[in-house]
Amino acid sequence: METDILGAPYEQHTIELPDDDEGQVVATLVRHRAPGPTGRAVLYVHGFNDYFFQTHLAEFYAGLGYDFYALDLRKYGRSLRGHQTPNYAHSMADYFPELDEAVRIVREEDGHDVVLLNGHSTGGLIASLYAHARRTAGLIDGLFLNSPFLDFNIPWLLRRPLAPAIAGLANTGVYRALPGKTVSVYGQSLHVDHHGEWAYSLDWKPVSSFPVRLGWLRAIRNAHTRVRAGLRTGVPILVATSDATYRGATFTDAAHDADAVLDVDHIARWAPNLGTHVTLVRIPGGKHDLTLSREPARARLFDELGRWMGAYLPTGRDGTVPTPAATPADHG
Repeated sequence: METDILGAPYEQHTIELPDDDEGQVVATLVRHRAPGPTGRAVLYVHGFNDYFFQTHLAEFYAGLGYDFYALDLRKYGRSLRGHQTPNYAHSMADYFPELDEAVRIVREEDGHDVVLLNGHSTGGLIASLYAHARRTAGLIDGLFLNSPFLDFNIPWLLRRPLAPAIAGLANTGVYRALPGKTVSVYGQSLHVDHHGEWAYSLDWKPVSSFPVRLGWLRAIRNAHTRVRAGLRTGVPILVATSDATYRGATFTDAAHDADAVLDVDHIARWAPNLGTHVTLVRIPGGKHDLTLSREPARARLFDELGRWMGAYLPTGRDGTVPTPAATPADHG
């Protein structure tokens, strides 16, 4: 491990992966240690148009005695290389090799016996599919899904014919981008240069988002179809979402207090398909990334998460039960 771009005590490790059709591929594992060893760890997986920068999230987990790890997936953030199409994958299973290696490092090299997998948005979809695929290996002890991407935020009459349309269009070129580019209401609600309170790299998380490509869209649709069929993750799951969806096309102050990316009712509808032990929590005033919500929604999220962890996750080799610390105020 070497010092991360966030500075000490954050460290990073490059995971070398097999080449794909665009050439060299890497992922990046970021680590932040808890004050003392407890045998517990959390592995965080970001969403689309995203990367790990939420230091207050890492400090929350560290305060509970969890070593924190975050993956910048292939072609995202720290792992993006100049020859690559940003944020692209042919299948959500493309990310399983870096998840396998990250979990191996967390468990075998760093000696943790309890691992919570935390996924946001598309990362929540990936984490769910991964937990299902590796359910017999005993790698994951729980899932925390922060606004998981379980359906497209479009009306039902458009969603129904979407699958064959995507398949047909993707056959004309998987790297073709959907036309049009607009400034994201959600992005404006986050970044300090617009209407938000968070500072992060606009090269890695642009306000208007990277283009959505047909092959990626097909991969997401295939992943959603798998969720519809029902997953068997075998671990307790906490699904958290805002209590409201923002439907405006331009920014207003209300965008601060709702999910401006996904339909929260879709998340609630499909959450039971993720496993047999699913807890759903709706956070009043929460944003799409609930950890980036304004107060008091942010404090409510951390309170709910801490109590759920104490109730449902194994204690680890030291035998202690995590106790929620004060809500972190660091803005990353």
